[in-house]
Amino acid sequence: MNKIAYNPRWLAGLALAVALGMASCRSGYEVARVEGSRVAMDSTWDVHPSAEALALLAPYKAGVDSMMQQVLGTSAMSMDRYRPESPLSNLVADVLRQAATDVLGKPADMGLVNIGGIRNSLTQGPITMATAYELLPFENSLCVLTLKGDVLRQLFENIAGNMGEGVSGVRLQISRDGRLLDATIGGKPLDENRTYTVATIDYLAEGNDGMRALPLAESRICPPGATLRSLFIAYVERLEKSGQAVAARIEGRVTLKD
Repeated sequence: MNKIAYNPRWLAGLALAVALGMASCRSGYEVARVEGSRVAMDSTWDVHPSAEALALLAPYKAGVDSMMQQVLGTSAMSMDRYRPESPLSNLVADVLRQAATDVLGKPADMGLVNIGGIRNSLTQGPITMATAYELLPFENSLCVLTLKGDVLRQLFENIAGNMGEGVSGVRLQISRDGRLLDATIGGKPLDENRTYTVATIDYLAEGNDGMRALPLAESRICPPGATLRSLFIAYVERLEKSGQAVAARIEGRVTLKD
């Protein structure tokens, strides 16, 4: 049987008209006009905040502030994210590659994170819970993929086309017009006849941000609850317990060649 497709906006308008009509019947009044407008939700509203609303939210705000101010560890240096390679994107890609140990029993051959998924810089000094949320605000989750060598080469070409992303375990040489010139993984040339594992996030595993090769994976395991942010928090806390600070540096993982 054929299904009739309805426009959601039309249905919403119909529902509003029916509701208003029913209300007018019950009250004896008729609706003469319906108007709508946009209200900008910006700092203007902070000038004269509602005392009643502030009082209502105060106990919840105190709880959230207490949690967000919790110190997880320390960063030995300030780090930012940028292409083709940056200390911060290297760090996050390393966290992903190491996190695959819980799935594979060892780190993945490669870690991959998109630069756009890292939303803030990391400053030298204390790393708080708020820092982790500002750095990685999305609910992106770990996915461990198995790719054939020829598909992995396509992935490298996707990264080259983006002029670099956060990678771990590989070294890519790309041209300034976005072509892949050379690639090694685990310190060895890429072998198109074998399979490799890639630890990334579900957003990229679906082929987003130009990572068109990833949906061609032979297999995909995305363990529940393993968000990138939670993995980063656990990584920082482990270092803190061992008396170490978070650190990363540029290592020539992605280089440009004229």
